[in-house]
Amino acid sequence: MRERLIPVPELLRALRERARSHGLAPPAAFLGDWRDRRAVVVPSVDLRPVSQESAFEESDHLVVVYRSFPDTVPGAAPPLPAAVRGEASGWLTLDADGRWTRHGDAPDPAQVVRDHGAARRDGRQDDDNNDNNDNPADHFPDWAAPDRGAHRSAVTDCLESIRAGEVYQACLSTRLHGRLRADPLETFLAIAGHSPAARSAYLEGPWGAVLGFSPEEYLVRRGDQVRSSPIKGTLAADLDPALLLGSAKDIAENIMIVDLVRNDLGRVADVGSVTVTDLLAIRPAPGVHHLVSTVTARTTADNAALVEATFPPASVTGTPKARARELIAGWEPRSRGLHCGAYGLALGRDLELAVAIRTLEATPDGRVELGVGGGITIDSDPDAEWDECVHKAAFTWGGGPVPW
Repeated sequence: MRERLIPVPELLRALRERARSHGLAPPAAFLGDWRDRRAVVVPSVDLRPVSQESAFEESDHLVVVYRSFPDTVPGAAPPLPAAVRGEASGWLTLDADGRWTRHGDAPDPAQVVRDHGAARRDGRQDDDNNDNNDNPADHFPDWAAPDRGAHRSAVTDCLESIRAGEVYQACLSTRLHGRLRADPLETFLAIAGHSPAARSAYLEGPWGAVLGFSPEEYLVRRGDQVRSSPIKGTLAADLDPALLLGSAKDIAENIMIVDLVRNDLGRVADVGSVTVTDLLAIRPAPGVHHLVSTVTARTTADNAALVEATFPPASVTGTPKARARELIAGWEPRSRGLHCGAYGLALGRDLELAVAIRTLEATPDGRVELGVGGGITIDSDPDAEWDECVHKAAFTWGGGPVPW
């Protein structure tokens, strides 16, 4: 008899119930394109706050990690810790044919699902997991109206600084505040089912939860080989993506950030190894089309040194990077938190990190925040920049009318 293939949502629900029943830490999940697989699921990982400096220390175990954008401004504190990290001795990967492979001491996924089904039949499952057959749209967050005026003011100030020659471009963000209407895992599964992203991730701990739907690769490393694929240039999904290649603003934005990535990687790369292997490729993402370029390099630096040389990711700062970061801290009304930081996986010298954009930060009491933004150049229009923010956030309400 052919083995039944286990869908990701079914396995994640079963693993989370297993963790609760056995007093274990909750699972983590990475969906889309991680470690050359359709999914990497960690059955249980104790994710604890750590210093940002220690987040990327190398280990023989699988490391699950995030690190927030490092610059802070006065005002309300970000909702989640600045960095979390956990190590796991077992994990599961989903192959292209839909089959799960066990690594290390990971449990048998089929047995986990059978046990979960038995628990449901016996009435032993927690009530907050009983809503997974509801309309997935009912699991999207409720959002309050963001501060459009503050974003317009920041864009205007940025344009003045560009005209004054202080920066060539800068990335500016606004922030949505809302509340979850469902369990964080169910919210993640609902959004992932509606708007799958290349670098989705779910991380959970007593501190809250990260629901990541990033389309952007920050760093991928295999041994001494490393690549980064910055996104710059965005167009609504219902428009002709070829328009991106006709946009002087989007092309300039992308090429300036490619140069910044080259510079960042060059700090730790072997001399002569930094190469642009793909320039201005059009790629789809939830709700939008993007321009994506790829830069590769060779380095013997350890993971911590590689991240330190390139963090925060180039595409979420500006050029010149140091001055852009200084100005951003004065233009934005609060610290970014995880927004524009990074999350991902590491195993020894292998490293995979996504830029933490399109990423929801959920607190244990049900509050949720989402940062969205874009790159500002001399050709930017404040109203168009606001529309870009709305397009980028639309995946969290399933598209359609703006919910505020």
